[in-house]
Amino acid sequence: MKRILVTGGAGFLGSHLCERLLNDGHEVISLDNYFTGQKRNIVHLMDNRYFEVIRHDVTMPFFIEVDEIYNLACPASPVHYQYNGIKTVKTSVMGAINMLGLAKRIKAKVLQSSTSEVYGDPQVHPQTESYWGHVNPIGIRSCYDEGKRVAETLFMNYHHQNDVRIKIIRIFNTYGPRMHPNDGRVVSNFIIQALKNQNITIFGDGSQTRSFQYVDDLVNGMIKMMATGDDFVGPVNIGNPGEFTIKELAENIIEMTGSKSKLEFHPLPSDDPLQRKPDITLAKEKLNWEPAINLEEGLSKTITFFDKLLKENG
Repeated sequence: MKRILVTGGAGFLGSHLCERLLNDGHEVISLDNYFTGQKRNIVHLMDNRYFEVIRHDVTMPFFIEVDEIYNLACPASPVHYQYNGIKTVKTSVMGAINMLGLAKRIKAKVLQSSTSEVYGDPQVHPQTESYWGHVNPIGIRSCYDEGKRVAETLFMNYHHQNDVRIKIIRIFNTYGPRMHPNDGRVVSNFIIQALKNQNITIFGDGSQTRSFQYVDDLVNGMIKMMATGDDFVGPVNIGNPGEFTIKELAENIIEMTGSKSKLEFHPLPSDDPLQRKPDITLAKEKLNWEPAINLEEGLSKTITFFDKLLKENG
């Protein structure tokens, strides 16, 4: 049994990670300020005697004794991270400094949940870890993109200068139950609109592509990355290389929900990437990992979650 700290533990990804770590027999501490995390995501874990919940903001120092740290704390959808860009940068940068400082003091292993957004609007397709990215440093998305890029820099510097044991993963679009219903992400947006028989809002002409990864596959990748030896620190892409246009996603969801929704097109926001697809060669080689859940299976589980949520809320 390990003692494991999960920052952002009440969020969409964090809650699934906490649940998996508890099921694997570990003691888990969830740290969250509930800006985007929700207590309803972890309430079913509260009866577990090995689960602890702490309300705290990672921009402030934190002291605890643990074996491993998963640093997931940061709003991850454009609606939330653009709401307060300064706070988003602080969460990425100060959060990384505080968790790295903690890991250094207690000699813990620490994993940084970075993002495919470090590649920006990519000029290389698919994206490999060696690609440096194409990011607008002063655009509306830069608070998130650049914050995560700086966090990666900090992790590498703490590793080289202070021998902190680090892991860096770059997460591609992930979906599944417990997504925030108002986070503005394409999968949750489309499902909710379809279930309500509202028009499906597509930004741009719908030809832009994304790769959609089910949350259980991501959690498996995180745990496999944390378990690798100290000689491999990453970064490593964790995503599903299946590539779909946004229009295809909308049409699939309309069909799966039996919705009467029609497609409604709006102008594309600035700096919105036109292509996004991970090259997962490194993950296969180093982690023996690749996604196991296809889009139809994952969407079915996610639709069931949102259908129940909408019925509960009237």
